[in-house]
Amino acid sequence: MAARLPEHGVTPGHPHGDAPSRFPGFDALDQADAWDPVTAGVVLARLGPLPPLRFFTPQQESVARPLLDLILAQHEEPRVPVFEMVDQRLAELTTDGWRYEDLPPDPQAWARSLEAMESDALAEHGHGFAACSPDEQAGMLESLLDLGDGVWHGMHADRVWSLWSRYACTAFYSHPWAWNEIGWPGPAYPRGYKNPGVGTREPFEVPDAGPLESHGVPSRGTDGDR
Repeated sequence: MAARLPEHGVTPGHPHGDAPSRFPGFDALDQADAWDPVTAGVVLARLGPLPPLRFFTPQQESVARPLLDLILAQHEEPRVPVFEMVDQRLAELTTDGWRYEDLPPDPQAWARSLEAMESDALAEHGHGFAACSPDEQAGMLESLLDLGDGVWHGMHADRVWSLWSRYACTAFYSHPWAWNEIGWPGPAYPRGYKNPGVGTREPFEVPDAGPLESHGVPSRGTDGDR
């Protein structure tokens, strides 16, 4: 590439690359020259400005944004713009192509479930979800997860969790910053791989330095991951 992009080397929550990393020195964008033009265009567009919000209302945003940050443990900048990416998918009806028959279509299910979470926050804490402390927000999410396939505001709790977590993880792990966190160099087309096999690496891959917990850095996700 002619010049390094300003987003080079970014890992979520690591603003200047000075925090411990499982893959020291790794940067997925170093492989951009190996991608075909269409692939590079798709991937690099995820680093640029996203369209204005088109689906979520301001009230829904006040719940969805902190909820998605909680699910993905995005507690510090820089954050992958998951909320904006989910908004774009819902506005464009880019769904997974299926849904649970006992949930409404994804846009309606998102709106209904966010309204339910806001209702719980007001009932339990006397203020909206966005005004809840991190512990209060985590407790509410844990309460939903503890219901399993039980009913929550007329919806099966595990179905709601599936909806939220699928959209959250799809957005997060489609972004090059997240690839830096897991040491994945991005699409292999048209380059391919020459060193297949367990325990082998390509020349552009970096060995795993071990769990971040050993450096005092918590793993991604909440204690309620299911």
